[in-house]
Parts: sequence; C-alpha cells; structure tokens
Amino acid sequence: MRIYVPSDTTAVALGADAVAAAVQAEAQRRGLELVRNGSRGMFAVEPLVEVEVQGLRTAYGPVSAGDVSGLLDALESGADQHALFLGPVADIPWLASQQRLTFARAGEGDPLCLDTYRTLGGFAGLETALQMAPVAVVAAVTDSGLRGRGGAAFPAGIKWQTVLDTPASQKYIVCNADEGDSGTFADRLLLEADPYQLLEGMAIAGVAVGATLGYIYLRSEYPLALRVLQDAISRATAAGYLGDDIRGSGRNFHVEVRLGAGAYICGEETALLESLEGRRGVVRAKPPLPAIEGLFGLPTVVNNVLTLAAVTTVLAQGAPYYRDFGSGRSRGTLTLQLAGNVRQGGLVEIPFGATLREVVDEYAGGTFSGRPMRAIQVGGPLGAYLPEGQWDIPLDYEAFAAAGAMLGHGGVVVFDDTVDMSAQARFAMAFCVEESCGKCTPCRIGAIRGVEVIDKIIAREAPQENTALLQDLCDTMEQGSLCAMGGLTPNPVRSALEYFPEDFV
Repeated sequence: MRIYVPSDTTAVALGADAVAAAVQAEAQRRGLELVRNGSRGMFAVEPLVEVEVQGLRTAYGPVSAGDVSGLLDALESGADQHALFLGPVADIPWLASQQRLTFARAGEGDPLCLDTYRTLGGFAGLETALQMAPVAVVAAVTDSGLRGRGGAAFPAGIKWQTVLDTPASQKYIVCNADEGDSGTFADRLLLEADPYQLLEGMAIAGVAVGATLGYIYLRSEYPLALRVLQDAISRATAAGYLGDDIRGSGRNFHVEVRLGAGAYICGEETALLESLEGRRGVVRAKPPLPAIEGLFGLPTVVNNVLTLAAVTTVLAQGAPYYRDFGSGRSRGTLTLQLAGNVRQGGLVEIPFGATLREVVDEYAGGTFSGRPMRAIQVGGPLGAYLPEGQWDIPLDYEAFAAAGAMLGHGGVVVFDDTVDMSAQARFAMAFCVEESCGKCTPCRIGAIRGVEVIDKIIAREAPQENTALLQDLCDTMEQGSLCAMGGLTPNPVRSALEYFPEDFV
C-alpha cells in the first residue's frame, strides 16, 4: 500500500509535512510506503492524501496530522465510510471534468523521480525532436497554434522561427518563471509537481533554434521550486537529457537557474533580460526584438513556463492533436487559477472556449463568504474588473480583447458584493506607482497623478471634471507607455468606472 502526501508549497503551508511525518511514523508497523507527490491543484482539500492499493488510488482530504491514525485504521475496514473520503481520484468531479495536457502528470508521483516521468510519457517529445531537423520542430510548434501563455499570447512558432533564422555564434532560451500576477500559481505548481516537463520543453526549444544554453529566471519568493529545479537539473543532466551530447544526438543544451530581483516589472521580457544580465530591471525599447538581440545582445527565445511545458505535448502527440483543443485562434488548453473570495480555489485546465461563468460556477463553488459575486478580475492586477453581464464571454484571447479585457496568465480573482470598486481602481494605479521601472513618463508620473485624481473623485471634488481628467490620463498611459505595465494599468481603472460607477459616488 502506498500513501501519497503532496510536497508542494500550498500543501505544506496547510500542514502536509506534519501529515507525512504522521504517516511515516506508522509506515513500518503497517507495511506502508510513503510517497511525497506533487499537488493536483485542488487546494480546497489540501492536504490531499491518496491511498493506492493494487493500482487504484483513492483520495481523502483535507487531512490533518491528527486524522492520520484513524484514517489508517479505517483503511483496514470500510475506508469509503470515512468522513474525509473523496472517492477514486480519477472520478473526483473537479479533475474528471478537466482536460489536462500540461498538468496531466501533476500529482501522479514523486516529481523528481525520472522513472515516474518516463513511465508517464516524459521525454517522448524530446526524443522525437532529436530525430527532426530544427526547421521541422519549429514548424510543428507553429502548426499547433501554441501562443505564449505569459500574457501577450504571441505565437510561439513565429518567435522561434525568428531566432532560428538569425545567425549568431550563441543563442539562448530564457524561461520567464517570475510569476508575479496576483492570484496566479500555475508556474509554481508545475515547477514543484512536474519540473522535468519544463526542462524537456527548454531542451526542445534549444534543439529547434540552435541554442545551447538556457536560463530559468525564477521568482525569488519560490524557495521550494528553486530546490526542486536544481535537483531536477542535476538528475536530468546525469541521465543524459541535458548537458553535452543529449541522448547521443550530438546536440548540447545546458540549463541554469537565476533568482529574480523581486520586482513585478521583471516579468516583462526585456526588463527580465536586463536583470538577468546583472542590471536593474528596466524596460528596453523595441526594436530590436529579443528574438534578434536579446540576452547579451544575442538571439533569444523568451517564453514562460506554461508555454515551454506545452511544447512537450506538441512534439510527443503531434501538432494536430494539440491544435484540436480550443477555439478560434486560441488553440490547446487554458490554465486558470481560481483565487480571491472563492470556496474552492485551485488550478483548472480546460480547452479554450468555455465561459467565465461556467468555470466559476463549476469549479469555484461560490464565494467563501457565502455572499453573491459582484466582480471578477481576470489576467492579473492589470486585468479588467468584469461585472456579471460580462461573465458569458468565451475564454479566448480575441473575445476578451474585444471586451476590453485580457486572459493574461490565467489568474481569476473573485470579489463578493461587499467590494468597493473605487478602492480597487485606486489599487491598480497605486500598484503601478510601486512597480513601475520609471523609464517612461506616462507610467512613472501618470500612475502617481492617477492615484491623486481617483482620491479627488472619491472625495467628491469636482467629480465630473476629475473623471474626465482620469479618462484622459488613462488614454495617455495606454498610448504613450513604453511597455504593458503602464499601457495596461488603465484597464482595471476604466472597467471600474464603466461597470461600477455607483462606487465612485
């Protein structure tokens, strides 16, 4: 009998280490094997304990250390009668109704076990890529319709093709793992639950464009992910999946981890490159594009964790398989992270095309407070606040853009009817004040003026004139800012003004 207890950050924060210690204390006497697996992303029932008997895994949760002895006793009789019984893992509605491609292996076993990764189909994409010409690998990524999952949604294949076509003595693959959007945790969950998938995706990218060195720019607040990644890199290199002469192919690809600078702006690709080079994270003017003059002035692929991880599915299953999921120009699956005032927070992976209402109703389970939902912010702190009338928009890039919103990295933050939307609009401007790199005037000064004007509106100082001034200021920031930091800050402000005007009175 195997007992699985998650080891990721969220589960540990909720007491998983104590649960694992309690299981281990009983292991020898009861003939049990303890496995620390990755989380499946069902945070409402963490710590989630899974019991495997003859290949069938049954879930219990949320389990505390004090529940362990009684749970183990119940396993010897009628375990399905236990109060924490959730049923066979594969039949839990939260998981069964999803279509997991990128997170298919999350929670299945020890994240650092290479045998587990290979048994579950790991490295099949890399093995395929090593048998292909670089241009064919890039073509497969292009044909799949994969777009960047970091927020900009730029087609990954076009970026790779640019790097492939740019001659240089050295090229780089840079993974943006500086996950800074509020309410997001998908990158961290994948790094802690399935780290080899990212390493495989980066190696495929290196093979495709002729890069021999990759850097993972990791958020500094992710210490567990750092330890897992460093261990995974060491093991993958020893097994021949990284390093020199990968799997006897004659191709070389090395990976190193660098800790981020603790600044939101370093999630912007050019500021990230500045930081990676050892300077302050300040946005670069474009052109030149990073694909042509990126890290150290050389051609660089900059993709985020989920984009590079998705590449493994494209190469292992083929471009048509991946492209068959989704809708319109949004192909594959979308990873949403439910947070804020929700009963059931966690990670959901589904094909593009469902509506926001369907996702929140089916997976979030209503608000944690029990009060009605009033607003949902999608796409991080720079995403629009959507009222109920906007919740039936299909979850795809073009539909959201047409509504003045964005999917971004997939963060979904729910607010109940007690929220003050004028305070949320002010927060958006104040966030920009705090996180702006300061290079361009519209962002650096505009956000400061924005906070001041919103305060005047709330205080009823010439409200009509100041509202018009705020709208004009938003236009200036959107059109004049050097990057998306200042350019997108007006989104939450405008949406609050448009959809919740009563909160500014």
